[in-house]
Amino acid sequence: MSFTGNKILVTGPTGQVGFVVAKAFAKDNEVWGVARFSDEKKKKALEDAGVRCVTADLEKGDFSSIPKDFDYVIHLGVFRAAGDDFDLDFRNNAEGTGLLMSHCRSAKGFLACSTTGVYQANGHNLLKETSELGDNHRTMMTTYSITKIATEAVVRFAAREFNLPTVIPRLCVPYGNNGGWPYYHLLAMKHGHAIALHPDKPSLYSLIHEDDIVASIPALLKSASVPANIVNWGGSETVAIEDWTAYLGKLTGVEPKLEYTDKGTLESVMVDATKMLSITGPFKTDWKVAMRRMVEAKNPEWLV
Repeated sequence: MSFTGNKILVTGPTGQVGFVVAKAFAKDNEVWGVARFSDEKKKKALEDAGVRCVTADLEKGDFSSIPKDFDYVIHLGVFRAAGDDFDLDFRNNAEGTGLLMSHCRSAKGFLACSTTGVYQANGHNLLKETSELGDNHRTMMTTYSITKIATEAVVRFAAREFNLPTVIPRLCVPYGNNGGWPYYHLLAMKHGHAIALHPDKPSLYSLIHEDDIVASIPALLKSASVPANIVNWGGSETVAIEDWTAYLGKLTGVEPKLEYTDKGTLESVMVDATKMLSITGPFKTDWKVAMRRMVEAKNPEWLV
């Protein structure tokens, strides 16, 4: 699938994943980035990369600042209310996404990024797209999983209502030169803080590198359909937090301090990547090589 010369809307371009995606596709496409843009440095970096930055309000459904004639929409934006304000989260995420899909109903494809946080925890078993859903992230973010499940339901309705080809990739643990969960663990290690892990060890996750995220998006958009296509979006490598923190420690000379507790921690999330890889083809990133690259990009002075 050729992915050049398209008019693309990317929401959440200041986020960890959206920032990388918007900049990557701006090289060969007309990319519009929609966010609140409270960080002027990130906005300038996006504009310098060729991204047209505009402000829009998903909660109010005010999209007067953006056109309707996008070829593709890559919806990566997410709003997290402080505390447990479900109503505010539903308005911004579930309702806001539905309103955005209505505005962009003429698109060839709509990618609505969800999360593997919608799955009911199931020990060390692989999670398929048909696995049971549940309030996975309650211990860390009260509204997150339920809001994401609600948003998926709205997206599924809107795809059918507007006959808008849609794909819902459930993103696992993204990481790369722009950071991610492993980098937060490294920061904790550097500051001497303990890393809290769930007692059902090891804590296994399907890491997905930002390069593989970018590379897989054109194929995922090609797989967009009515009804919406749901697919796991996690790397083909399953890695334990115990292993990646140990490796980061080896790279930096800082020994990780692990603390096992069921308070505020998540159980393992390992996805069955069969469906995803049938769409995207194999991924190329080796997690150890990528972890070193991450440290080199973020804090090269920490390497030993």
